[in-house]
Amino acid sequence: MGRKYVTVSVKIPKEIKDRLERAGISPSKVMKEALINTLKEIELKELMKEVNELENVLAKISVEKIVESIREDRER
Repeated sequence: MGRKYVTVSVKIPKEIKDRLERAGISPSKVMKEALINTLKEIELKELMKEVNELENVLAKISVEKIVESIREDRER
């Protein structure tokens, strides 16, 4: 299945657009990259939160219990 795209627009002062283009910078490319990077940062923060929550849960399990569980699994 192909990707679906939507158009997102933003108004900026013409002077800014002109200066970016003179510098060889595509405003749409910069905006696309900024949105993608922002989303990556948000997802990374969410993932780190989940990792921290899992660490708290795992910290409550003793090494002895883990070893015992592994031995039980091997015996089955």
